[in-house]
Amino acid sequence: MERKHMSALSIYQSLSGGAKPEVQTKAPPAKKIKKKENGIQFNKKSNKKKRMKPLKSHMRPSSSEKEKSKGENDCETDDGEGFVSPALGTLLTDLAKVNNSRDRANRLFQWLLHPVQEKSFLRDNWEKKPMLIQRQKPDYYKGLFSTAEFDQILRNENVQYGVNLDVTSYTNGKRETHNPPGRALPYTVWDFYESGCSLRMLNPQAFSSTVWQVLSILQEKFGSMAGANVYLTPPGTQGFAPHYDDIEAFVVQLEGKKHWRVYNPRCEDEMLPLVSSPNFSQKEIGQPIMDVVLEAGDLLYFPRGFIHQGDCLPDVHSLHITVSSYQRNSWGDLLLKLMPAALEIAMEEDVEFRKGLPLDYLQFMGVQNSEKEDPRRDKFNAHVQGLMKKLIHFAPVDAAVDQKAKDFLHDCLPPLLNAEEKAGSVYGAPARWGDGEALDVAVELKKQTQIRLMRAGAARLCSDGETVCLYYTTENSRVYHKEEPKSIEMKAEHIDAMEFLIHSYPKYVSVASLPCETAEAKMSLAELLFEKGLIRTAEPLTAE
Repeated sequence: MERKHMSALSIYQSLSGGAKPEVQTKAPPAKKIKKKENGIQFNKKSNKKKRMKPLKSHMRPSSSEKEKSKGENDCETDDGEGFVSPALGTLLTDLAKVNNSRDRANRLFQWLLHPVQEKSFLRDNWEKKPMLIQRQKPDYYKGLFSTAEFDQILRNENVQYGVNLDVTSYTNGKRETHNPPGRALPYTVWDFYESGCSLRMLNPQAFSSTVWQVLSILQEKFGSMAGANVYLTPPGTQGFAPHYDDIEAFVVQLEGKKHWRVYNPRCEDEMLPLVSSPNFSQKEIGQPIMDVVLEAGDLLYFPRGFIHQGDCLPDVHSLHITVSSYQRNSWGDLLLKLMPAALEIAMEEDVEFRKGLPLDYLQFMGVQNSEKEDPRRDKFNAHVQGLMKKLIHFAPVDAAVDQKAKDFLHDCLPPLLNAEEKAGSVYGAPARWGDGEALDVAVELKKQTQIRLMRAGAARLCSDGETVCLYYTTENSRVYHKEEPKSIEMKAEHIDAMEFLIHSYPKYVSVASLPCETAEAKMSLAELLFEKGLIRTAEPLTAE
């Protein structure tokens, strides 16, 4: 049967219803232990102002182990097919010339993993087991972040203890945070460091344009927020206790060296966890499945749930950045959006869901009656199962995905525009003040002007009950959730055209080709999107 055409509005309204390095990987055994009764919310220590004495390193790999690690992981950046991975600065310059932002994300992600191919990584490691890449290329990640930039940020930016920076230590099995109140200035911060404390910058993308650019590109690859923390650790110290996280972690070694130990999840319940763990003692975590030293240019990946700890070697500091993603981005998180909506629809549309419970159900159901052998219990449970099976027929899957997408777009970093993107956007429009008056304010879009979305993931149509809204990222803050979610309620006459524009990306289309009924509607939509920084023109707008 041929499907009858439906307008975009009606659809959204219905929804409201060289020599490659040897890559080391470790797989988790199906080890089962008794589940602990304590909660898994991270317990924060009280802040202390005291300075720390230098800490002694412990459990470092022997020199023979280090030599073995190096020997087994000799690396060239040539992938064997003549491709040489470029330096970050060159790569970002090249990516600015790539027409499609999704292609940019794919290329940047492949550079992060090089020489491991993305396909094999996703098949063999992603959410499954750790992976180590040792390149012997200390400048591979050069330009992403540095201790010099760390120092400049402290001097020039309003870095606040506990908000942007944590001062931590871990010694004699005790993890402590030493944040004083107020702004983190170099005089105090470097004194903490010299006393043996680790420094964790919590949101470097708010201060570093390069980190911002990298994360804003990668978020399109993950379809989930890409975040980062920077860790600077003095020689011979450790800043954090063993723990696991609720994110997929890419540990990028930028300077110096760090000794890492990674451990399997302790039981099935701790695999791919929803929240991070508390601090563990050494006796709680068993033996490591990976015991390695990262040097500048190396990468260590481990999935959420894998326990890890890192300590510095006695002769050199360590600077690394952990790129993270996939926090609360599971099938279960989607179902948390889907099931309440499905139940609401089912109760509206199916009388079986509205029928009353048995008069005496409290007499045989509930925990206090769970041990009873009562045929009424079997009948009750069977009826519940039957309703659950029917529930799937009322599940608004697309609408639930839209709810997840709205959360993602709120989480996203705004795009960092390159020169060409800026020139063709509202940010490069020629309107200005000069000679005592406003100039070039009359420069406007025309029906023949070629336009397209700024980025593939910059905007998305989502159903909001009886309305359709366009959610977007271009006005987000570099600081996580500093701004409220950004959206525009779409007029009915604009919805088909907006969907057309989204699906046309990366091609340019003329304003005149937008599928609106009137020329005025076409122009009003284009002007709205241009003013919000959501579209760019193929050529910069100029005065007549």
